Amino acid sequence: MNILQQILFLVLTGVSVWVFSKKAGEIKRNISLGLPEDLNDNRSARWKNLVLLALGQKKMFKNPLVAVMHLIVYGGFIIINLEVLEIVLDGLLGTHRLFVPFLGSLYNWLLNAFEFLAVLVIIVCVIFLIRRNIIQLKRFMSKDLNGWPRSDANYILLTEIVLMSLFLTMNACDLTLQSHGSEHYHQTGTFFFSGLFSPLFAGLTDNTLIAIERTCWWLHIVGIFTFLNYLPYSKHLHIILAFPNAYYARLEPIGKMKNMPLVQNEVLYAMQPELAPTDAPPPARFGAKDVFDLSWKSLLDAYSCTECGRCTAACPANITGKMLSPRKIMMSTRDRLEEVGKNINLHKSFVDDQRSLLNDYISVEELRACTTCNACVEACPVSISPLNIIAELRRSLIMEESNAPQEWNGTFSNIENNFAPWKFSPDDRDLWTAEM
Repeated sequence: MNILQQILFLVLTGVSVWVFSKKAGEIKRNISLGLPEDLNDNRSARWKNLVLLALGQKKMFKNPLVAVMHLIVYGGFIIINLEVLEIVLDGLLGTHRLFVPFLGSLYNWLLNAFEFLAVLVIIVCVIFLIRRNIIQLKRFMSKDLNGWPRSDANYILLTEIVLMSLFLTMNACDLTLQSHGSEHYHQTGTFFFSGLFSPLFAGLTDNTLIAIERTCWWLHIVGIFTFLNYLPYSKHLHIILAFPNAYYARLEPIGKMKNMPLVQNEVLYAMQPELAPTDAPPPARFGAKDVFDLSWKSLLDAYSCTECGRCTAACPANITGKMLSPRKIMMSTRDRLEEVGKNINLHKSFVDDQRSLLNDYISVEELRACTTCNACVEACPVSISPLNIIAELRRSLIMEESNAPQEWNGTFSNIENNFAPWKFSPDDRDLWTAEM
């Protein structure tokens, strides 16, 4: 590789890393807009979640066949891209297959393992494309995914196929050049899969083979750098964020709702006015109306969503035709958070845009349909809780806007006046014993 190519590669690498880092910083800032929540307790349980849920994909194995296929793609993405380290170093140093002299016969074993994974990744990606576009599984056909989200999934699968194909073609040309004794092409031993079709290139001249091999090499690394910078705009950001999201998963029992100290204090002060401080600040917002009112963990959840739809497929409200889709709740939260981020980028700080997560992105009808059964939380493979967002938005609806169905208002009134959901005076509550 000549000096001009090394300079070009250095510029490409630098720009790719800078652009990715800039966007990653914006995402971190957006997540930090959320309210504080302490999730640093019980570190052993958190590391266990990270290993089992994020790395081991434990929840995926409720459907073993799909889990194995997903693990192949995931493993291929992680392990094969170890080979990218050699490509990057070759590009920066102007070498070719830098690790061959250091690894010896182990190099051949590793590359054969990488090729095996590459072939499996291609097969699985084709199956996933068929599931999405030909078989059209119901959860992939939901209107939640209309437009960009549906295209996004297909683009990623096609990109994986192209990247793996470039990798195999590059190796096939490399093997042919080795057999010709071409300069700089080290003897690596035979690669099984690329070796199967390397004879197709046997009739080509060395210059043509080098041109094909170099083109595949450049397209492969450019594709990987492009994929890196596409991730922050794609649902596949979960490849990175699944790890912190699993680590910071809430460890209390699923469905446990936290009381609001401000509300508890208001009730306490109403019953015992002498305890009320004279200089107490007015209560802050009850619940959440916009992303600023949600916990940072809920915002991390939104960015970690894989849009797989398992939450919506498990939701009884959605199954019975209600408007609620937990997947759409997460997607809407992320969309609103991205809009807020763009606002901050433009004005250096957030300027009120007369929009909010509640009403503009998530409707009252969606929120009221939720039964708080936690099916969506249980179904999510990466520990996301749409219910936390739904509960906070409903709190805002009811406590800030007094917006609740008449049936709920009747229940609230009974609890307030009779200390029970029923319309009976507390004094009459034991009258039934007189009949005995």
